[in-house]
Amino acid sequence: MDIKKISPKFVVSPQIAPEDMEAIKAEGIRAIICNRPDGEGADQPGFAEIEAAAKAAGLDVRYVPVQSGMVTDADVASFADALNDLPRPILAYCRTGTRSATLWSLHEAQNRPMAEILAATKAAGYDMNGVARRIANGGKTPTDTGDAHFQVVIVGAGSGGISVAASLKSRKPDLQIAVIDPADIHFYQPGWTMVGGGIFDAKSTAKTMGSLIPKGVHWIKAAVAAFEPQNNAVVLDGCRVVKYDRLVVCPGLKLDWGQVEGLEETLGRNGVTSNYRYDLAPYTWQLVQEMKQGRALFTQPPMPIKCAGAPQKALYLSADAWFRRKVLGNIDIQFMNAGGVLFGVKDYVPALMKYIEKYDATLNFFHNLVSVDGSAKKATFKVAKPDTDPQEVTVEFDMMHVCPPQVAPDFIRVSPLADAAGWVDVDQATLRHKSYDNIWSLGDVMNAPNAKTAAAARKQAPTVADNIVADIAGHSPTAAYDGYGSCPLTVERGKIVLAEFGYGGVLKPSFPAWAIDGTKPTRAAWFLKERMLPSIYWQAMLKGKEWMAKPEPLKVAAE
Repeated sequence: MDIKKISPKFVVSPQIAPEDMEAIKAEGIRAIICNRPDGEGADQPGFAEIEAAAKAAGLDVRYVPVQSGMVTDADVASFADALNDLPRPILAYCRTGTRSATLWSLHEAQNRPMAEILAATKAAGYDMNGVARRIANGGKTPTDTGDAHFQVVIVGAGSGGISVAASLKSRKPDLQIAVIDPADIHFYQPGWTMVGGGIFDAKSTAKTMGSLIPKGVHWIKAAVAAFEPQNNAVVLDGCRVVKYDRLVVCPGLKLDWGQVEGLEETLGRNGVTSNYRYDLAPYTWQLVQEMKQGRALFTQPPMPIKCAGAPQKALYLSADAWFRRKVLGNIDIQFMNAGGVLFGVKDYVPALMKYIEKYDATLNFFHNLVSVDGSAKKATFKVAKPDTDPQEVTVEFDMMHVCPPQVAPDFIRVSPLADAAGWVDVDQATLRHKSYDNIWSLGDVMNAPNAKTAAAARKQAPTVADNIVADIAGHSPTAAYDGYGSCPLTVERGKIVLAEFGYGGVLKPSFPAWAIDGTKPTRAAWFLKERMLPSIYWQAMLKGKEWMAKPEPLKVAAE
């Protein structure tokens, strides 16, 4: 007997035997549904035997037989009747449990989001992506899929999606491309650090999505519910289906505020803020201006996160503002970092440490934020130092800048495209999916071991575009991404440590050292960040103009 929990009140199992009833009852099960027709297998006990044993054990039982591979809408309705009639928890079984899991998924389609259904069944060992269209259609078999078809479909219209669309159009103007994204507004997220530091106005970091979609690219304003890579199809909310010859997946990542108990309830008030949200970055600057004394916490969760330097950028710009106002001596700055180092590439640490010392900030490594009591202004951290037992510490604060935990979007994590950790599984050089030859991914959602920054997407987009064009021509991949990422660390107003690096922490400077030495704070790097990069983003990167972003040629190993 192999019971697999799908929800607190519903479990499934492969074929059970009459002698299993006492063990089933001991698990707290109160009713059984048989979804396997009699006579399907020679060694299969008949339902009458199961029914007699179940009743003898005091269990309710129901027979809802379903033909293997043929779960009809009528079957789902019968299953729903059984669920409504029987006491819970319920165990449903068939030969392997798959039919029972399918019936539950289709029944729950009217009550639960698809991602939740796919996640629950996946955790139990059942992949329901094969019935994704029906789940999206409220559990019923679609009568009209209304398929649209494009040569290239791009999921996500963030920096990666629009850039790769523009880069593809610049290479093949006649290419039929669709971009799928439900958002009305596109944000220049690298600017939010500057908003939180009082340098940029928040409105300057936002433009309407419609103004940015490249000319000739079809915008499908909808959310993706699921992928059917075996059918070259993307399923949208509402069960619309978009077919593709080639697919690019770049929806970004999910800021998982809910992982920290009490955080969502207090964001934007009680001194709790975050530059990771458009509406909160101005509040960061408000708090910095108002603060004259007390304790300021700056948190960083476990990796991966987008722009790994952003949590400390907020610290530096805040501290610099307090330094200039001559109140820094009255403020206790604490950097609460779930990791064990200040910055992952050691070449930049000496310059950063000078500013940590200048601002008299305390570094607290292996401190991961787990809960916030906003009204009491207390934050609790799990401290997990190497070779010591984990413990929790609670720290009072007057201001706290939070970097939230970050995960792949729900519809990605439960899809066939994801690796075990939930990220899109790609070759780190070509950015092509490891299992599906006509799928590529870029940006924050894929699993290459690079820094998740807009600068990385700027380099990745031409690589993906080159390789898709080569694939269309029937050739092997031609371009390689070297892991480039850039993190302009705003150590004070007017100076930046420009960290640029690739896979393995190898330095990848864009400029000669006499122009910008990235390992030292420079005014030239600040000028680049404040004056040049926003224009490069809006006017070059999103328009397919690959300034300093030409892809590297792929080196093929000699046979």
